[in-house]
Amino acid sequence: MAQTDSKVLVLGALAGVAGVSLAVVCYQSFRSRRRGSCPGFQLHRTNEQGYGLTLVDGPGLPSGQAEVLNRLEALIQCVSELKDEMKALKNALPSLQDQVREEFRGREEARRTGSLHRTTPTRRKRTAATVAEARATGRSSEEAESEGGYMTALTDSEEDELSDAEERDQEHPVDKLSLLIEQIDRLHQGCDSDKRESLNILLEQREEFGQNSTFLWRLTRAYCDVHDISLTLEEKKTYAETGKKVGEEAVSFNPTCAESHQWYAIMCGIMAEYDTIQNKIKNGYVFKDHLDKAIELKPQDPLSYYLLGRWCYAVSQLSWIERKVASTLFGEPPSATVEDALKNFLKVEELHPAYSKLNYVFLAKCYKDLGQCEKAKKMCQAACSMSAESKENEEAQKELSFLCPALGV
Repeated sequence: MAQTDSKVLVLGALAGVAGVSLAVVCYQSFRSRRRGSCPGFQLHRTNEQGYGLTLVDGPGLPSGQAEVLNRLEALIQCVSELKDEMKALKNALPSLQDQVREEFRGREEARRTGSLHRTTPTRRKRTAATVAEARATGRSSEEAESEGGYMTALTDSEEDELSDAEERDQEHPVDKLSLLIEQIDRLHQGCDSDKRESLNILLEQREEFGQNSTFLWRLTRAYCDVHDISLTLEEKKTYAETGKKVGEEAVSFNPTCAESHQWYAIMCGIMAEYDTIQNKIKNGYVFKDHLDKAIELKPQDPLSYYLLGRWCYAVSQLSWIERKVASTLFGEPPSATVEDALKNFLKVEELHPAYSKLNYVFLAKCYKDLGQCEKAKKMCQAACSMSAESKENEEAQKELSFLCPALGV
């Protein structure tokens, strides 16, 4: 409150007290004129600088007049106390502005100090903790909140400052997630130990970010990475099953995330290696549906077209018996041709030239199956020119060891 406003308030209160005091004086004058006829009560000053009524000898008053006098006595006592409070307020007024400034300065220093050691809590949390402490120590919540330089009453501008602090607090988890994602993406490109470390870090952070699709699809990818580098069949199957469940969670949390659909489809494809024939066919349908969705959401991602090309090529190579089983179980067998596969592999090359050694291998396979041997040879030569450092490229090299001799390369 500004000092001018405080003075106006004090002067108004003093004027009110003066008016009530004038009424009391008038009442005393009136009583002195009527004391002879109603000597039952006498008005006098008390030791506490107030007014009181004392019973003296004489004829009594009617009950109605006695009640009025009792109420006047209470009013006079209140006026006396109010005058004392006004005097105290008047004496404190000159230093009030300095006290407010000093308290606000202390609050700012406390906020700056706190920001160096911890994240600024929201006001609601701070107030709740302060009240709980006050109850434990027997102090009022106002006294507890005032300690450490915090003001008990906040202005509109201060409330805005707290709102800004709360918004910054809400940004901290996002910043932390961004840093985590950068680290995980870097480890994904690393060696086998990096990929295992990536999975361990993601599992440690899952409790905090487990409902974020950006986090979950990377966790699905990490399960896929560790599946590929695991040595035993039991380990591979465990990672595949768990990764598929996580991928399904990622899709359910954010159906508009292309990467969630993409990596869930990949895990469905991996699980086909360990499932029964019925589940293999079922996972094949799921794989295709989620790849189509991923391409719809992110049409410039070459990985989705590469995976769809692999699916189309695999379906085109199904035997009559396998197609019959699929038709019996699901009513309609999956349908795709070598031309469909070739179209998707060429799309990969269009979006990302020299995308991978395996993409060249499958381009060569498609051209070979279609009788276009010269183009198949060129794709084999392009594949051979790429290094074979990763496990995927090692797989491609094995394919080339059979494909090149067949094409005379």
